[in-house]
Amino acid sequence: MYKRVLIKLSGEALAGDKKTGLDYEVVQSICSSIKKIYDLGTEIAIVVGGGNFWRGRSSGNMDRTRADHIGMLATVMNSLALADALEQVGCDVRVQTAISMQQVAEPYIRNRAVRHLQKNRIVIFGCGTGNPFFSTDTAAALRAAEIDAQIILKATMVDGVYDSDPHKNPDAVRYQNISFDEVLAKQLAVMDMTAFSMCRDNHIPVLVFSLEDSDNILRAVKEEDIGTLVK
Repeated sequence: MYKRVLIKLSGEALAGDKKTGLDYEVVQSICSSIKKIYDLGTEIAIVVGGGNFWRGRSSGNMDRTRADHIGMLATVMNSLALADALEQVGCDVRVQTAISMQQVAEPYIRNRAVRHLQKNRIVIFGCGTGNPFFSTDTAAALRAAEIDAQIILKATMVDGVYDSDPHKNPDAVRYQNISFDEVLAKQLAVMDMTAFSMCRDNHIPVLVFSLEDSDNILRAVKEEDIGTLVK
């Protein structure tokens, strides 16, 4: 079983059927599943997207830097919601942000984050990398490398990596295991290339699985056969 993991949560997943904003029942369900691996002693870090509130690439003529800053603030809202739900189920949680906002969260400090993990505190990283033009996938890869996570658990809206878009092609085939080089050669959509290259260069495997069943997080940590493992 994995000792230290980084969970990458899709912002859209927190919205549930509402598609936008927060569905707190969904948030509570996800956090109840995270509590199960917390109780097993797994050290947990989380990076969450902000797509349920804001998608910078859909912001029309807005300046890209400003649009990305709005997206970073959206991840903080999600981070605080997750922290609240996790605390309600009995987890010890810290939120750290790459942009300083000390009234609501700690500033991101790598050594402090690692110390929290060692004390069995869940650490939620907000604001992505703190820089525009970088996705929260890249933030997940960066933080995973910095804290020496054994794996990135990428919880998404699909149940793995396919050879084509399963929403458009009913005959699409899901991979059980695939290498980083194969993903690049076949141009499969796992995460953006900056994040993907960082994972490959730092030998961090990525497990892509569906969050439709929130207990898949527990199955992933126990190394059960779900989703697609990229390594």
